[in-house]
Amino acid sequence: MNYYVMIPVLIAFALSVVMGPVIIPFLRRLKMGQTEREDGVQSHLKKAGTPTMGGVIILASIVITSVFYIKDYPKIIPILFLTLGFGLIGFLDDYLKVVLKRSDGLYPKQKMALQIVVTAVFAFYIVKVAHVPLTMLLPFSGGRYLNLGWFAIPALFIIVIGTVNGTNFTDGLDGLASSVTVLVAAFFSVVAIGTKSGIEPITCAVVGALLGFLLFNVYPASVFMGDTGSLALGGFVTGTAYMLQMPLFIAIVGLIYLVEVLSVMIQVTYFKATGGKRFFKMAPIHHHFELCGWSETRVVAVFSIVTAILCLIALMAL
Repeated sequence: MNYYVMIPVLIAFALSVVMGPVIIPFLRRLKMGQTEREDGVQSHLKKAGTPTMGGVIILASIVITSVFYIKDYPKIIPILFLTLGFGLIGFLDDYLKVVLKRSDGLYPKQKMALQIVVTAVFAFYIVKVAHVPLTMLLPFSGGRYLNLGWFAIPALFIIVIGTVNGTNFTDGLDGLASSVTVLVAAFFSVVAIGTKSGIEPITCAVVGALLGFLLFNVYPASVFMGDTGSLALGGFVTGTAYMLQMPLFIAIVGLIYLVEVLSVMIQVTYFKATGGKRFFKMAPIHHHFELCGWSETRVVAVFSIVTAILCLIALMAL
């Protein structure tokens, strides 16, 4: 095996580690502190004031590393676009919330409109420029592909926007989104290298960037990624899955994202239908486990172990 694939991991890791001590104090000075819900998990109240928007560390590490490889690996462009596009939407949302003190950040309609625009540009690029087929590899099928015909484009919008928001909901505990996504990125790196797909520099860069970021993001976190990081990571996961024609595999390796987003949908629907009763103690589901008595570190460990097992199952499903 060529060891060149380790280089983007090491570059992104080094960038992430070097940027942390520079950017975190800067975010703290800008008063980019996290606000915690008074009615939420009480142990989280002590996190109020921890700098957020640390996703800029992840995003900058991925972008800088990828720039070195774009010329020789043009297939990373659509993934980089989707990662950066969603990262910028998250940055805008965080900036409005934290710096301009607009508690909601972007309004839901604005956020959705921007997500649709970014997804549309990505869809156009992979179909018309990169000529990536929208047929999807079926897990456990021995190499058969699903062709959705005209429905492939609406499906792309649903999968991209659904996964991105699922990743966003997963980011609620110290190191949770980072730990889960570093495993997903490692899975895609193995597939990308094994299939010589030409996207391995960016998948490896994400692994390195997240490992570096985790040094500052594990419990007790000295920085949170904010929407800047979580939306960018969601963009990366779906962009990579589509370039490998493996969006159906997100349901396996990214099951945690799916469960997180479903828990919120179930909670809201049940709350409205029953006139104020709750299905879970709190949503997203990681908070439900906390309120059942699990420690934050235990939830992160269990969710990470589940993701690691799911990544092994997904490798078998190839």
